[in-house]
Amino acid sequence: ILGYTKQGCDIFSRIVHGTSTSLSVGVIVVVLTTVLGIIFGAIAGFYGKWIDAVLSRVGDIFFAIPYILAAVVVMSVFSAYRNVFIISLAIGIFAWPSTARVLRAEILRVKNSDFVMAATAIGVSRFRILMRHVMPNSLAPVIVVTTISLAAAIVAEATLSFLGVGLPTTFMSWGNDISQAQSDLRTAPQALIYPSIALSITVLAFIMMGEVIRDALDPRERATR
Repeated sequence: ILGYTKQGCDIFSRIVHGTSTSLSVGVIVVVLTTVLGIIFGAIAGFYGKWIDAVLSRVGDIFFAIPYILAAVVVMSVFSAYRNVFIISLAIGIFAWPSTARVLRAEILRVKNSDFVMAATAIGVSRFRILMRHVMPNSLAPVIVVTTISLAAAIVAEATLSFLGVGLPTTFMSWGNDISQAQSDLRTAPQALIYPSIALSITVLAFIMMGEVIRDALDPRERATR
């Protein structure tokens, strides 16, 4: 229904199969960034002092490195082992500091609450306070950041594949389809336009879902609109 590529491949089928590749990369990246961000952000924000200083500086080092550029370098080094997991690792290992910063800021706010002081007064251990009282009340912003990170990861995978350093051409992905169709833009633009539309709609959907989740978790934010 969307036409064919110059090799005779069905564009609609390639878009459908490419969805699984792009979403797989996005989900793996989000899991990796969320786990690393929660570990670093929670420990830095709750325990503070020199632990916060060390972990914050580590996060600043990774934050200063553009993760797209870092992913290009990593994928070039591991060019013989390019697959979904490797490209997800290349993106996620440099994209976690934003999640850590958001969680650290929220924990710094929550840990001064009255219920935390009450738990400390009755002798609850600090680790137990962190896991049972502080973390559950600090994860709302992280959930919102996670949905936006998923959209960013999908764009990053498409960008790397478009540049020729992402997934090999044996993988069906939107980035590969866009890259292969750019030479035929004047004669057969549908091979480039439709994967681009699918990519744009998917990214927009996850960004809008993040907005909805933010409004649901923070009624005050919804009331100000």
